[in-house]
Amino acid sequence: MDTCDGRFSLEPLKIKTLLLKAVLLCLPVLFPPIVTANNEILVGMSAAFSGLNADLGRGMKNGIELGFAEVNANGGIQGRTLRLVVKDDAYEPLRAAENMRELIDEDSVVAILGNTGTPTAVLTVPIANEEKLLMFGAYTGAGLLRKAPPDYCIYNYRASYKEEAMLMVNHLLDSGIKPEEIAFFTQRDSYGDAGYQGAVEQLQSRGYIEAEWLAHGRYQRNTLNVEQAVADLLVAEVEPKAVIMVGSYAAAAKFIKLMKMDLPNLLFLNISFTGSDSLLRMLGKDAEGVIITQVVPNMASGLPIVQSYLKQISSSPLLLNPNVISLEGYIVARIFIDAARKIKGDVNQASLLTSMGNFGRLDIGLGVDMILNEAHHQASYEVWMSQIRKGRFVDIGSKKNDYAHTNIQK
Repeated sequence: MDTCDGRFSLEPLKIKTLLLKAVLLCLPVLFPPIVTANNEILVGMSAAFSGLNADLGRGMKNGIELGFAEVNANGGIQGRTLRLVVKDDAYEPLRAAENMRELIDEDSVVAILGNTGTPTAVLTVPIANEEKLLMFGAYTGAGLLRKAPPDYCIYNYRASYKEEAMLMVNHLLDSGIKPEEIAFFTQRDSYGDAGYQGAVEQLQSRGYIEAEWLAHGRYQRNTLNVEQAVADLLVAEVEPKAVIMVGSYAAAAKFIKLMKMDLPNLLFLNISFTGSDSLLRMLGKDAEGVIITQVVPNMASGLPIVQSYLKQISSSPLLLNPNVISLEGYIVARIFIDAARKIKGDVNQASLLTSMGNFGRLDIGLGVDMILNEAHHQASYEVWMSQIRKGRFVDIGSKKNDYAHTNIQK
């Protein structure tokens, strides 16, 4: 409008409008547009990335991301890239539950892969079931993820702790060790209970009904307080010749070192969750002869899946060292990728669950029979037993677990 003296002025409203337009034009320069998840498939993971079990979470994360990088380099899934969203729970159940809620409510993940631990699973499994969200490939062999009939949303790659414990017990008894000469060292929680119960049940099935009375030392999760467990075994009525161990690598290493001071010929058998490479590193000269069960094959097996994993390791810019934990993560990723590829429409929370339930037989180059469907939520029952000899893991005995072949649905 014109003023009384002939000068031109803008009304306040018009000035505000022009300023707003100017700001909006500048926004793309000042704040580049955020790429939304529409071009990505977001997958969540809650694991220990700090504390005494951090190697376990890092290993699973590295393996899963190797598998994701492989498929992303070849076009992704329907042109969308896979991205793993990780959160640290420090192997503490309450933090794991909080992480699950954030992954679902804030990050809108379509599935959960590679969570680590049994105590954490006690709280995360119910959340996955409540939200109808696929939870696959958790780094645990606990029975709470292997119910009969199975939980709709919970699928597993690995053999159970029960199957690992069965192989340990059979190995000891078949080698001439008497049942009363076996002792236990376990973590005082649901993880320790799962492995312990599996071994006790197998001893009882082999005719030793007093298995629950065997010497048993325990320690608190996320601590190195193993001295009382050592004392409990050293004062046992029958001197043990072998100890079945269900713990984490740091606590297990300290326990073995202390026990060897008094019983240098004692045989130690560790369950896979312990973390074999971390255990080897922490034991140093005390590692010789220690046994650990594995749910993945030896790196020297020459199997196609192992060769593919090693190829990805060698081409990764992260300079990773091969280990059984990241190999397990890689296998979990490969199975998940195959399930996603089977989906004809949108890859989302519901379609992934449907795809896993209709998967059928798997062949990812592992050399064993595997199947996933609505009634069968565990892909592998295979357990490999290895022993540390001169700083290397050597397969001992047969890798075939007869239990597996009675459970694969033909």
